Amino acid sequence: MLNLVHLKVLAAVARHGSVTEAARELHYSQPSVSHHLSRLEAATGAQLVQRIGRGIRLTPEGRLLAHRAAEIVGRVDAAATELAAQVGLQAGLVRLAANASTLATIVPKAAAALAREHPGLQLSLVDEHPVEALRMLRHGEIDVAVVFSHPGSPVEEGFRLRHLGADPVHLISRKAGDRLENHRDSGWIGGCPRCQEELGAVCARAGFSPRIACLSDDMVVVQSLVAAGAGVAILPGLALEAHRRPGVHATETGFRRRIHAATYGEPPDPPAVAAVLAALTDAASGALA
Repeated sequence: MLNLVHLKVLAAVARHGSVTEAARELHYSQPSVSHHLSRLEAATGAQLVQRIGRGIRLTPEGRLLAHRAAEIVGRVDAAATELAAQVGLQAGLVRLAANASTLATIVPKAAAALAREHPGLQLSLVDEHPVEALRMLRHGEIDVAVVFSHPGSPVEEGFRLRHLGADPVHLISRKAGDRLENHRDSGWIGGCPRCQEELGAVCARAGFSPRIACLSDDMVVVQSLVAAGAGVAILPGLALEAHRRPGVHATETGFRRRIHAATYGEPPDPPAVAAVLAALTDAASGALA
């Protein structure tokens, strides 16, 4: 039978690629880590690690189990948090990840409402792009992910999405009343993979593919680059609400990104998570269509 401690050790070794670093993270001795790995191999009947000089590496079987181990350990940790929240909102902790534009606009409003209504509820926040936020959510490292998508984006299995609203996407350039069609040959400022996917979808509606000249996810940097003539870009309305630089113009493209609050696993949500989702919904109602 698989042992949770053994799985936690394997996940740590896979994460660090080192018995020494895994022992340091877990506050175990190196021989103890090696012992747990040996016990796990005996329990599974599979060789999970290979000795390479003074180090080790995972076998294909080890990588497979380590991937599942990270998810299992994360879900157990999340269950402990949910159980604590079930006792009451007086001592609940909710871990939330969101990208910069929502973290600078919707999330602070929700946090302020939660502080008023549930002063014992703790909200832990981290700035992450949607793909990484969903990975953290799947592995139980966070409880809620505020993410965006565009029409046609698939919903990955296991996630539950609460639609918060639609955020209009703007062309950012140095000319008032500009149009996408004017920038078929321009250099574009791209961002994270999902941002570039969105940029491609926006430009495809205008009949061309964007040529990426610069990369930045920072709304301040993007607008500064546009103002300097380094390229053009798209930004959502929430980003412009968070920061607006003089010398650039924003023109609606007719494209809207969808904003969701994502949770993982079967309903119902724990009380603390449900309170956060309600606060996010209320905060978004005044900022999104």
